Amino acid sequence: MKSVARGIALGLTCLFWAHTAASADRGWASVSGGTVVLFRHALAPGGGDPSGYTLNDCSTQRNLSSEGRDQARRIGAEFRQRRIAVGAVWSSQWCRTRDTADLAFPGLRTDQPIFNSFFNESEAAADRTRAAQQLLSSWRGPGVLVVVTHQVNITALTGVMPSSGEGVVVRPSANGVQVVGSIPP
Repeated sequence: MKSVARGIALGLTCLFWAHTAASADRGWASVSGGTVVLFRHALAPGGGDPSGYTLNDCSTQRNLSSEGRDQARRIGAEFRQRRIAVGAVWSSQWCRTRDTADLAFPGLRTDQPIFNSFFNESEAAADRTRAAQQLLSSWRGPGVLVVVTHQVNITALTGVMPSSGEGVVVRPSANGVQVVGSIPP
């Protein structure tokens, strides 16, 4: 009986990984010129930031863990391995988003304050989301636009609640963005 249970568990595990790999392949296949990939910053344990944080002082913020730094490097490596041309990399001004962008795409990051987190500023959510939609709708390439931002920003733009290091692939339109895929962390 134990061997049957182990066989079932192994089979389910294989099925899970096959589904995950197929889902990742579909997500990567949705990345093409003119699309935008909204990445939630890589793994930075905890939630929010300590009170009194400042944007230009990383010691006052929640930062990437060593696993998060590795995750960010893998994001960039995957783009290079798949030969996906990245036209620009925009980031919020938080250290964990800048570090994710810099580790994944060295030398390409440009700060875009409109993608700063509004986790503690819910009154800014609607205006910042509208401004982000307008900025994204102007993207025409060449290549893919990568935006490294925060869960609250991505959820407001797409309705998707991404995990750390997850990418949501969107196609900008005059009315906002259309989700066309996702890239698992």
